[in-house]
Amino acid sequence: MDIHKTAIISSKSEIGKDVNIGPYTVIEDDVIIEDGCNISSSVLIASGARIGKNCRVFHSAVLGTIPQDLKFSGEKTTLEIGENTTIREFATLNRGTKDRWKTVVGNNCLLMAYSHVAHDCNLGNNVIIANSVNMAGHVVIEDFVGIGGICPVHQFVRIGKHAFIGGGSHVSKDVPPFVLAMGEPFRYAGLNRVGLTRRGFSETTLNTMKNAYRIIFQSNYNVKEALKKVEDEIEQITEVQDILKFFGDSERGIIR
Repeated sequence: MDIHKTAIISSKSEIGKDVNIGPYTVIEDDVIIEDGCNISSSVLIASGARIGKNCRVFHSAVLGTIPQDLKFSGEKTTLEIGENTTIREFATLNRGTKDRWKTVVGNNCLLMAYSHVAHDCNLGNNVIIANSVNMAGHVVIEDFVGIGGICPVHQFVRIGKHAFIGGGSHVSKDVPPFVLAMGEPFRYAGLNRVGLTRRGFSETTLNTMKNAYRIIFQSNYNVKEALKKVEDEIEQITEVQDILKFFGDSERGIIR
């Protein structure tokens, strides 16, 4: 363990084994930092933050501060970060409100510089958030999602697993799993074939998903009719079932 003499660490925090803490970092009450973490200089880790094993937090990141939400009334909430996650310079992550009681970032994530994770967001595992991606509250991002730089993400938006969002996009509606989405207006741009191939999806599976999305996005059917046609005519592999379920669960509406 290497803790710089200028770091200010509350006696009411819990610091695990082999944790390095850089100069001028402040760690408040009710913080838990698990084994093997590396906390750089001038970081603020506020009350309610929970950081899993082997995380890296870079210079001037701010974790666990209160929500930027006028409805917040001081309730005891948390920010929970999984293992092996990296948070780069000047990123800001707020804790939750009484709506969900916590903000969550999963395992093996990368949040690049100046990104913002607002109250009650829930990020899955292996998520990559590029520079200056700013999320509003209550956003849900599923596993293996990538978001390009300088994207605002509207409150309550949900992004399905293995999707990729092109940089500079205004993400205002739900993005279904396995797709590329980008442009202005923000829209479906095909299957995330490159990312899916890298993760071991077979050509047969990719083609089945592509056929499902062709019916949904490139036919003359309305959404209800298209989903019924996918259910009736496309092989119901796990990925197709995931697509149908995502559309069925969407409350904000899906990109077109």
